[in-house]
Amino acid sequence: MALMRVTSPHAHGPMSTQRVMQSVLLATVPGIIVLTHFFGFGTLVNILWGCVVALSCEALALKLRGRPLGFYLKDCSALVTAFLLCIALPPYSPWWLIAVGIASSILLAKHFYGGMGYNPFNPAMVGYVVLLISFPVQMTAWAPPRGVGELPGLMEALQACFVPATFDAVTLATPLDVMRQNSSLLVEDLWSQSPQFGRWAGIGWEWVNIAFLAGGCWLLYQRIFTWHAPVAMLASIALLAAIFNDAGSSASGGSPLFHLLSGATMFGAFFIVTDPVTSAVSLRGRLVYGALIGVLVYVIRVRGNYPDAVAFAVLIMNFAAPFIDHYTQPRTYGHEKSGGGS
Repeated sequence: MALMRVTSPHAHGPMSTQRVMQSVLLATVPGIIVLTHFFGFGTLVNILWGCVVALSCEALALKLRGRPLGFYLKDCSALVTAFLLCIALPPYSPWWLIAVGIASSILLAKHFYGGMGYNPFNPAMVGYVVLLISFPVQMTAWAPPRGVGELPGLMEALQACFVPATFDAVTLATPLDVMRQNSSLLVEDLWSQSPQFGRWAGIGWEWVNIAFLAGGCWLLYQRIFTWHAPVAMLASIALLAAIFNDAGSSASGGSPLFHLLSGATMFGAFFIVTDPVTSAVSLRGRLVYGALIGVLVYVIRVRGNYPDAVAFAVLIMNFAAPFIDHYTQPRTYGHEKSGGGS
């Protein structure tokens, strides 16, 4: 019997970069639908404009580097970056804000380091942090969810993006921001007096997180990534929230369910933390990596200056990922564990 002369690594099935990226894009659909239901068409307009800018920046970078356009554009990596960043941006963001964020993600965080596979930091999170530090007012202008305020239509969403000076946006503080700024009310009183809160977390946000959880579980079923990093992140957030919940006093940081279903928790756990290029590689390393991201997310949410902290936590741990891998390397096959017999 003739055997194929191929070298490792070996993949089962038609796995490719394009297929992985397309699966990630498909998995974001439930979350995008729920975001659109509660916050209107702003997220869809963000994504459409972001994809145009991302493909343009990708083509420009490839042209300057002398790389073939067709081969790299069709792998959908630029579209994934655009989707992830634009989902994280407030709906009805102006066109220039989206363009600056996408350009920072594609040109600075990706191609500056050599393109896909060489970037040490998650491109979408780099773009998000650049925008959050540079334009904090625009980055905190979240529209109220359905049930709290009137949702703009499609034409209003286009007007907000491309003619922002003529659009009078209605904004509302997010539940995480309200919880962080609370210093006098019991949690029960805060929830009864603030229109942002729903049954478990913020109105709309709880269902957005459940939708991204469903998309992440589908990716797990497709074996796009392993469970280690997302489960470790969610477990550490829930554990810290349970320890410091403080039975709902004014000093409470919120219940475990509130933190798991607020902000970008599920989106970050299943779509950001699982980035194979910038995360830890070993299975033990992914557990450590995800758990530390969860710790940072909770600490910054409760004690920091930003209500949500997924982007900052991920970038800090991107920097630490090689260090984690160095100390969590699996035992080489055929060799004893360190300190074992010969």
